Amino acid sequence: MSELTRSVLVKYWGYPSFRPMQEDIVDSVIDGRDTLALLPTGGGKSICFQVPAMAMEGVCIVVTPLISLMKDQVQHLRNINIPAAAIYSGLHPSEVEIAYNKAVFGGLKFLYVSPERLMTDAFIEAIKKMKVCLLAIDESHCISQWGYDFRPPYLKIAEIRPYIPTTPVLALTATATPNVVEDIQYRLGFKERNVFQTSYERKNVTYNVIKVPDKYGVMFRLFSKMTTGSGIVYVRSRKRTKVIADWLQSAGISATFYHAGIDAKTRDERQKMWMDGKIKVIVATNAFGMGIDKPDVRVVVHMDLPDSLEAYFQEAGRAGRDLKPSEAFLLVADTDIKQLKDNLQQSYPELDRIKTIYEALGNYLQIPVGAGNGQSYPFDMNEFAQSYGFQLLEVFNSLKLMEREGFFSLSEAMDTPSQIFIKASREDLYRFQVEYPDFDVMIKYLLRNYPGILSDFVKIKEEQISHKLGIDIEKVEQTLKKLESFNFLTYIQRSDRPQILFLTERQDTRHFALSDEVYKDRKEDATKRVQAVIDFVNNDAECRSVQLLRYFGEKIKSRCGKCDVCSIRNQMNINDEEFKNISELILEELKKRVVPLYETPSIAKNYMEEKVLETVRWMLDSGVIEQDENGNLKEKGRQWTLF
Repeated sequence: MSELTRSVLVKYWGYPSFRPMQEDIVDSVIDGRDTLALLPTGGGKSICFQVPAMAMEGVCIVVTPLISLMKDQVQHLRNINIPAAAIYSGLHPSEVEIAYNKAVFGGLKFLYVSPERLMTDAFIEAIKKMKVCLLAIDESHCISQWGYDFRPPYLKIAEIRPYIPTTPVLALTATATPNVVEDIQYRLGFKERNVFQTSYERKNVTYNVIKVPDKYGVMFRLFSKMTTGSGIVYVRSRKRTKVIADWLQSAGISATFYHAGIDAKTRDERQKMWMDGKIKVIVATNAFGMGIDKPDVRVVVHMDLPDSLEAYFQEAGRAGRDLKPSEAFLLVADTDIKQLKDNLQQSYPELDRIKTIYEALGNYLQIPVGAGNGQSYPFDMNEFAQSYGFQLLEVFNSLKLMEREGFFSLSEAMDTPSQIFIKASREDLYRFQVEYPDFDVMIKYLLRNYPGILSDFVKIKEEQISHKLGIDIEKVEQTLKKLESFNFLTYIQRSDRPQILFLTERQDTRHFALSDEVYKDRKEDATKRVQAVIDFVNNDAECRSVQLLRYFGEKIKSRCGKCDVCSIRNQMNINDEEFKNISELILEELKKRVVPLYETPSIAKNYMEEKVLETVRWMLDSGVIEQDENGNLKEKGRQWTLF
């Protein structure tokens, strides 16, 4: 089978060989085994399900929460002549119906769906009739309550497996702790444990924590030294993306900003300018970068502390995908840890406040109690917050918690072009043109210029039709709407507004509640993740890479030799083995008693006094050990590891 999959890889993607572990994962899937693949950011996860699906008979269902990623992958597959479609909130019912019909009758090879769609009646009826060769689940850590981005709709995935009992599952993720690895397999009903995992170690990426009050100055120096490639700056607030980008511009560094609140067309333009190298630095909120494969990111700067080490590792991991030396810098000021703790509290508003926002949302969208299930609505969060006098942050956090509970699904603004699908049969076409001759010119233009319009939606530009037919745009829109009123075609006008898809009917607030799994347990788990970030920032004694790898259950003895901790360590006139032995001897003695500084050479008597004192000085400066009021050395309260 390897020969077949390699030929598929060459034919459609042009790669002569697989990356490390990809072929093993592909072979496991083709053998019909449930498989969990843990590959680092930029490790080529999509190849692991796209190649075997092309070598198997039937359609591959891909579950992912990222609409932008869905659209990008579907377009890429279509560009290489592989039929693919995506179903997500905001689509016209006719678009959804066409996609399901194609999947059922063999007209699709890949069907991308958001997890919220899995338990809808339409999907269940469709999947019963499909020949499904593979169920691929991207961002599979979302299925685990221990995962950093737990989403309850993911728990529904296992419920569709009885409809496709012989179909293997491929779960993919870039970051998962050992607990999450086991939980993913349990939640998805794996028939046997089957995990493929590459090392999380990125030898070409250096992680640095820089404690400094002047973050802007450090950021400027980092990008000034960057002679090739591009950079990313991550911040927590949309407002600050613009502030920092403007500051960089004024300092002579080409930069732009990006966040979900910008209209989709502008976002796409800015992303393309950065991807093409016309802009050196992009300043963004943490959603930026999902599914974007830019190989030459040399520097990633975090101006704010992330909520978790998982998020930090993914964002920093967007550096150096071309395997060339790259750096990630986490800039920390004195007030940042307090701010991180405050952010945690704000992320979990009081339950009564969440209930009030839920009731206001139903009123704002004019959804009666008991209605709304399966309906999608345009939704502007800023407008909603202003209308009811809510703080935008409390609205955002409340909606995210309700989304996790499964009440609805939120999607960011997408620049969706206008589309048309002619529903009339070929027999009805002639009859309609004879009966309504005023529409003859428009109908002939559509049929001649948009092949496939009789079998699927096609994208149109009203401006282009206006120019070709010599009529104004308003007349074009009126004509298409009139044709739709005759049930001759379906006309979906361009939209770039965010959408909210209700997954349940609107509840009476007397029965509204958030489960412990979504609120209480998640808050406790989030507290632990925040503490892990704080520990990472405060641990100046241990290689940054070693700390991160240990968090993900990977033990590596050798330090990177390049991070902020290792750089200080490298300045010492002592090799690694000597340093390790001396420090261990001193720590062992400090477990028993307080030691005067002058006694340390006798504790490590096999080593030169200068090297012993140099090691002690480093241990004090790095906070590994401390001195009492009399200047004697004593054991530090917190635990740490040298390597």
